[in-house]
Amino acid sequence: MDSKSAILYLENINVSFDGFKALNDLSLLVRPGEMRAIIGPNGAGKTTMMDVVTGKTRPDSGRVLFNDIHNLARMDETDIATLGIGRKFQKPTVFENHTVNDNLLLALSAGRSVWDTLFAVTGAHEAERIDEILQTTRLTKVQHDAAANLSHGQKQWLEIGMLLAQDPKLLLVDEPVAGMTDSETVETARLLKEIARQHSVVVVEHDMDFVRALDVEVTVLHEGTAIAEGSIDHVSENERVIEVYLGR
Repeated sequence: MDSKSAILYLENINVSFDGFKALNDLSLLVRPGEMRAIIGPNGAGKTTMMDVVTGKTRPDSGRVLFNDIHNLARMDETDIATLGIGRKFQKPTVFENHTVNDNLLLALSAGRSVWDTLFAVTGAHEAERIDEILQTTRLTKVQHDAAANLSHGQKQWLEIGMLLAQDPKLLLVDEPVAGMTDSETVETARLLKEIARQHSVVVVEHDMDFVRALDVEVTVLHEGTAIAEGSIDHVSENERVIEVYLGR
């Protein structure tokens, strides 16, 4: 692995909690403009890996390089977020009482108070950017609806849109299609593919059909380490992967 060709480079990351080894010499490379899917059984270390990248958990050893410059292992969550790393958790967190449009405006104006943002005059550039995000996230028709009235899938898309409003270089997306309808799942695959044209994206997911629809390189984690990498077809034929994950 060569860190110079990576936007995100994890090298020999180890994390232990009360004697339990959550990550065990984990190494991973994500290239600029790449979308990578991370799969594996429960307890494989997927969430801990995301926690390490975003500064929520500090590794016991190893390096986490962003753009081959910043060692994220030595930085806190706030500083990491300002570098252009956005994370979407499994459960969407949106401003339920505000409209879709206002949620995006608040995300676009991060750092200003809610009052100042909502009562300021939206400039042409902001309006254009919000319109782009609405189209990408399939929310144009519901932009004036309160977020509370959206379907579960639409709330997931709105939160992805709120991340896009902050123009991150790297998006970490945790189980984006959990609880979605079949049609929403199909649409989410298309949405993430569109986003990946301009951003690097790491997707943690359990839904194998969804991972197949993404048609990207897959990394399989087990007991805190990467045991296979390649296309979904390639890793699906790996005997170790079948034994610890797919065969269950």
